[in-house]
Amino acid sequence: MANVGSFSDKSIIAFRDRMVGGGARSNLFEVNISLPAGVEDPSGQYDRDIRFFTKAAEIPAANVGNIPVPFRGRVLPIAGDRTFDPWTVTIINDQTFNLRDVMEQWSNKINDLQFAGGDINPADYQTKAEVFQLGRNAKNTGKDMSGGEPIPVLRQYNFEGIYPNAVSSIPLDYGATDQIEEFQVTFNYIFWTVEGGVGSLPFTPTAASTGTFG
Repeated sequence: MANVGSFSDKSIIAFRDRMVGGGARSNLFEVNISLPAGVEDPSGQYDRDIRFFTKAAEIPAANVGNIPVPFRGRVLPIAGDRTFDPWTVTIINDQTFNLRDVMEQWSNKINDLQFAGGDINPADYQTKAEVFQLGRNAKNTGKDMSGGEPIPVLRQYNFEGIYPNAVSSIPLDYGATDQIEEFQVTFNYIFWTVEGGVGSLPFTPTAASTGTFG
C-alpha cells in the first residue's frame, strides 16, 4: 500500500505553504475580442471598453469524446474526437450602447436581419479572442504600492476562428432597481490554445498587454 506521509506532512501549515500566490482568483481576469473588418466602432473606444465591461467569462473546457467498443460482455472505452463548447461572456451595458452595437453589427454581418444575406467566407467574420487569468501582484513576494508594475498574467487562453452565435436579450422592467443592464454573447470558435501557467509565474503574454495597476 502506498505511503501518503505523516499527519505533520499534511498539516494546515504545509497546506498554506503550498498555496502559491494565495490561489488564483476568479474575479481577476480580462477579455479581449477582436472585431472583423466591416464592423464599425464609431466611438473609437471598443478596444478599451471590451476589457473593462466584460464582467464574466470562462476558462474553456477541454473535451475528448468517447467511443464505446463492446467486447464479450464488457465495453472498451476508446478516445474519440475533440469537441469545443461554446464560449459565453457577460457584458455590462453603458449608456453609449457601444459594445451592444458592435455585437449586433457582427451578428448582422453574418446573417442580415432583413434579407438573410451575409458574409459567406468564414475568414471574413471569424476573428480571435483572448482571456487572461490575472494575478494579484507582480512580485512572488512582498507587494508593490506604486501601481506602475505590469499586471501579472498567470495564464492566457487564445481562441481562434471566433464569432458570435447568440447575442442575448436585455430585460426591461419597471420594478428593476439598483441594477445596471448587462447581456450575454455566446461565441463559437474553431479551437483554443493556452500559454503560461506551468511552473513560472508570471509569464509575458504574446498578445496585447493588460496594462499596469496604476
